[in-house]
Amino acid sequence: MRKTFSLKPAEVDKKWVLIDADGLVLGRLASLVANRLRGKHKPEYTPHVDCGDNIIIINAEKVALTGNKLDDKVYYWHTGYPGGIKERTAGQFLAGRFPERVLEKAITRMVPKGPLGRAQLKNLRIYSGPAHPHDAQQPEPLDVGAMNPKNRRSQ
Repeated sequence: MRKTFSLKPAEVDKKWVLIDADGLVLGRLASLVANRLRGKHKPEYTPHVDCGDNIIIINAEKVALTGNKLDDKVYYWHTGYPGGIKERTAGQFLAGRFPERVLEKAITRMVPKGPLGRAQLKNLRIYSGPAHPHDAQQPEPLDVGAMNPKNRRSQ
């Protein structure tokens, strides 16, 4: 009789991965990153253990949205006061002060809610420009655009 393999937190092998988001489609990139954060790309994936990789995303401000999503995709939030519903489009976020939030929101909403999902999101680092302070970790570059031609959008 075989026993089901279950990975223990001490046995997890975390890698550092660098992804350049320049020209990549937002939703396709977010789903790939969410799966890698959870560790679902590994054969030893265990649902209740944080076995995903550490992911660095650069050039988040150059991420591509298909169709009219730049103007039509709206993010809502509420201030907590009566009549305090606010909205901002994806285009306003990308042109604003924190363009990496569009990618951050997309990935956050694809990771399960709860303590484990929050722990996995701490392994994600997003930078709007091409520079990042993680050279000492020697991240491996991952070419998401070469995985599928639909992943890249020419602007």
